Amino acid sequence: MQCPHFDAHECRSCTLMGQGYAAQLADKQRHAGDLLAAHAGLRWERPVASRESGFRNKAKMVVGGTVEHPTLGILDAGGRGVDLEDCGLYPADLQAVFPVLADFVTRAALTPYDVTTRRGELKNVLVTQSPDGELMVRFVLRSQEPVSRLRKHLPSLLDALPQARVVSVNILPEHKAALEGDQEILLTDADTLTMRVNGIEMHLRQQSFFQTNTEVAAALYRQGREWVDEAAPSSVWDLYCGVGGFALHCAAPGREVVGIESSREAIVSAERSAAQAGLDDVTFRAGDATAFALSAERAPDLVIVNPPRRGIGAELAGWLESSTVQRVVYSSCNAVSLARDLAAMPSLRPVRGRVLDMFPQTTHYEVMVLLERSV
Repeated sequence: MQCPHFDAHECRSCTLMGQGYAAQLADKQRHAGDLLAAHAGLRWERPVASRESGFRNKAKMVVGGTVEHPTLGILDAGGRGVDLEDCGLYPADLQAVFPVLADFVTRAALTPYDVTTRRGELKNVLVTQSPDGELMVRFVLRSQEPVSRLRKHLPSLLDALPQARVVSVNILPEHKAALEGDQEILLTDADTLTMRVNGIEMHLRQQSFFQTNTEVAAALYRQGREWVDEAAPSSVWDLYCGVGGFALHCAAPGREVVGIESSREAIVSAERSAAQAGLDDVTFRAGDATAFALSAERAPDLVIVNPPRRGIGAELAGWLESSTVQRVVYSSCNAVSLARDLAAMPSLRPVRGRVLDMFPQTTHYEVMVLLERSV
C-alpha cells in the first residue's frame, strides 16, 4: 500500500507505509518470538494476515477548516485541518460517507473547533461501520449549543445516509487531546450498532470498545474459541471482556461463562447480546477485573484475559499464578507487557501462540497465547 498523504508528509500515522506487507508480517512474528523466546515449549501457529488497505471499521476524524469548507482527518503542527477523506485504511463504502458528513457540517452550521483560539464547536466525527454496512455516527461537540440544529437537520442526514442506524452527540467541553467526553446525547431511536461476527450478533453502544479490524477480530475470536473448546472447561472467566466477544464465542451447553468489564456501556451491550442469543449460562458484570478475581470464592477452570496495552499487571498475574486455574488464554495488543506478565506466572507455561495483524502499516499487532499449568 502507498499513500499520497504519507508521501507528502501530511500524515505519518502509518509508520510502515511503503514497506512490503509480507515483510511487515514477518517482522511482527519475529518481534513476538524474540520477546517470548524464553518459553522453549511455545509452538507458534501461522500468523493471521490482514488486508493491506480498506480494513478499518472505525474512522476517528478530527474536524478542521471552516463551516463552508470543513476538513475531516487530522490537524497539522499548526492546528490546521488536513483532509483525509480518501485515506486508504478505510473501505470504499466508508470513504463514500465522509463527503456526505462534510456537507452536513455545512448544512447544520457546525463550526469546526479551532485549537489555537479555542473557539468553535465541532471537534471530531467518529464513524463505525458494521459488517452489514450499517453506521454509527457520533458528533463530538464542545457544548450542547448546536444540538438543536443537529436535530433539525437530522432527517436530511438520514436521507443521505440511510445506512446510519445510530446518530449521537458527545460532549467534550475541555480543551484536551481526547476523542470524546463522558456525556452522550442520542439523536436516533436505535441506540446500538449490530456487529455480526462469526454468526454472533454483538451490540455496540456509543462508548463501547470494539476491535478496529473486523476480519481479524473474527479470526481472533475463532482462535480463542478453538483453544477453549479443546480444553473443554466447565467454567470460564472472560476478564476485560468488552462487549463480550470472547465470552459469547466460548459459550457452550453446560459451560458457565462470566464476563467482567469496567465499562458499564459495554456490559449493557454484552447482556443484550447474550439475552438475544438465549445464552442462559453466560453472565456479565461491570467491575474491575483484578478486584473481581481477588474477591472470588473459587477460581474457574479457564480464564481469558484481553487487557489494554499495560497488560494485566502484577496483582492479577500473582493471583493467576497462585490460583487453581488450569489454563489461560491471553490476548494482548502489546507483546512487551505480555512478556512481563508471563514472567510473573512461571507455573502457567505458554504452549501455543499466534500473531494476528490487527493493525497493518504500523508496528502494532495482536498476539494470543495459550497457557497451561505445569505444576
